[in-house]
This record gives sequence, C-alpha cells and structure tokens, in this order.
Amino acid sequence: MALTLSGNLVKYLLFLFNFLFVITGIAIMAIGLTVQGAYHNFREILDSQFFSVPTFLVVIGSFIFVIAFFGCCGAYKENYCMTLTFSVLLVLIFILELAAGISGYVLRNQTYNLLQSTMQTSMKQYGGNTSQEITYLWDEIQVDFDCCGVNNYSDWQTSNPDKFKDTNLPMSCCRSSPGAVGMVKCMDPENPKTLRSTPCVKSFGDFIKSHAVSLGAAGIAIAVIQFFGILFACHLSRQIKNQNGHTGF
Repeated sequence: MALTLSGNLVKYLLFLFNFLFVITGIAIMAIGLTVQGAYHNFREILDSQFFSVPTFLVVIGSFIFVIAFFGCCGAYKENYCMTLTFSVLLVLIFILELAAGISGYVLRNQTYNLLQSTMQTSMKQYGGNTSQEITYLWDEIQVDFDCCGVNNYSDWQTSNPDKFKDTNLPMSCCRSSPGAVGMVKCMDPENPKTLRSTPCVKSFGDFIKSHAVSLGAAGIAIAVIQFFGILFACHLSRQIKNQNGHTGF
C-alpha cells in the first residue's frame, strides 16, 4: 500500500536529504583532511590533541556513507526497520558532530597554552645532531610567521644557555638572513628592523587556532543541517508504521 501524500512528500524529501547528507559527509571529510594536512607539517611541535578532532571528523564522514545507505533503502522500500535504523544512526552522528564541533572550539581556547608547552620543550632540541627536523621546523616557523622564540628572543638563551650565549640566536630570528640555517649573533637585538620581535606562540598560534575554529564551525553547522534529516526520518518511520500496521521486524 502506498504512503499518503504527506508521507510521499517526506519520502522524497528524505531522498533529497540523503543526497545532501552524502555531500556533507564529503565536505566534513575534506575539512578534516585539510586541517590534518596543515597540522601534519608541524607534527613535531604540536600536541596530539590538535590531531584528534580532524581525525574524528574524517571518521564521521566515512560513517555517513554507510548511514546514507540505510536511509535510501528504507525510503525506497518503505521499510520501517531500515528507516528507524537510519533515524537512530542519524541521532548518533548528530551527537558526534556536536561533540566534534564543541571540541574544536575548546581546542581553540587552549591553543596558546598547548603551544607554549610543546614549543618550549622543542626549543631545547634545536641544532642537535639527532633533531634536524626540529631545527628546520623552527627556522621555517620563524621565517614564515615572522617571529622569534616562544614569547621573545630571550627564550633561546633560557632554553639552551650553553648554545645561545650572549645574543647568539638562530639565523631565522634575524631579518638580515632569511631562510638561513644555523646561529648568528644578531646586532642590536632590540631593533625590530634587525630582529623578528613577534612571539611565535602568537603568530603561529593564530594560524593553528584558525584551523581549530574551522573544525568547530564545520561540526556544529553540519549537525544543525542533519537535525532536519532526523525529523524527516522519524516522520517517515511513523508514516510507514501507521500505514502498514507494523509491529516489529
């Protein structure tokens, strides 16, 4: 027996929603992978928490393809059990995406504190024979983000006083030697024309923070969109049950 007109309308809306649902799954995976890629270049000095949220979004995006199958089949066959399963899975994804969105915003608020700790620790490995990746990474950050040290240039003397005596600093701290690797004694270190004076925890942190905001916004925005899919799925399940007198599997 066919569904009522209102049921048919919801049925076709659910088909449309499933198409949009798959598109949002692709979008959320793309956002997660993009942020993961951006963070990957700095994995040596980033806390593991910065990778958990984008990975979480990629996993959610993968699940969406499986869940969309139940929605399409349930709507096409007018199967109560499959449609109900789809509704329950939608609620689960809705909760997970909200959690991912909230985690992204929490991560945004913790960005500077987390970076402060990991960057200070990594500074001690700069210039070591077994930590060349840390050395190149710090030079890249200081040049690309026009900064020096975690809070200022004196952090280099504090982190490794034997190596950075007096005003010895990494060459990447000095604007007169862009892209250079090694150490140099910066002349007139208080002169902003000679020395990069911006704290790296601020300029580099702003870059990391902006991606955390993107993760939070994506999770919450897509969760709101899916809320309407939950309404459609629940209404269709009720229509199927009432029309067919369904009492079980």
